Amino acid sequence: MASSTNQAVERIERPTGASRWNYLRVGGLAALIEAAIYVAGIAYFLVILDFASVTGVLQEIELFVANETSLYAMYLLIYVVFGIVLVALTLALHEHLKADAPMLMRATTAFGLIWAGLVIASGMIATLATGVVVDLYSTDPTQATTVWLAVNPVIDGLGGGNEIIGGLWTLLVSVAALRARALHRLVNYLGFVVGTVGILTAVPVLSEIGGGIFGLTQIVWFVALGVLLLSAGGREASAHLREE
Repeated sequence: MASSTNQAVERIERPTGASRWNYLRVGGLAALIEAAIYVAGIAYFLVILDFASVTGVLQEIELFVANETSLYAMYLLIYVVFGIVLVALTLALHEHLKADAPMLMRATTAFGLIWAGLVIASGMIATLATGVVVDLYSTDPTQATTVWLAVNPVIDGLGGGNEIIGGLWTLLVSVAALRARALHRLVNYLGFVVGTVGILTAVPVLSEIGGGIFGLTQIVWFVALGVLLLSAGGREASAHLREE
């Protein structure tokens, strides 16, 4: 009877370890998805739309009109989906690092969730604003241009014009991981650089080039982070199976 009771208690307690393993696996997958979304966005705007060749607002709107459906889908992907997946990654990292740096990870997680919220809000505004601008263009191109000039800074300010919040989150994750001796030292140093560059995009003269460097280097950081978390999740799963 006592043995049966002990086994029942053990079955209740063990899901804690399984849950942590799930967090690691989900976090690793989320990090890889974030990297893939970055790559998809860069490929779409620079290769498919050739956005770098656009020289004026009216030409930009004409590009929107010609690619309305795909642009709407891409905005949903690079903003809304990115933000949702970022929530999963932020919580996974919190779970992984909170034991060794509890206070720091509380602040870090707060900034990660704030960044996710800002990115999602930016995407929702972008999708709605693009639809309004495209509709206006057919009747009044001048008004469509005026609307886009008014709304575009809001979109950029929330989700991409500067990377202060995203950079701060990346920096704090890296500092917490270094203090906890978690993940990998080189990956943490890379995150430190990525985060610093993101914060420096607040300086107007560095905004454009800093944003490009931040995006490209964060792709590498996300990939490395994803591999490390998936590996940690595998080790956690193996340990859980051995205990059983």
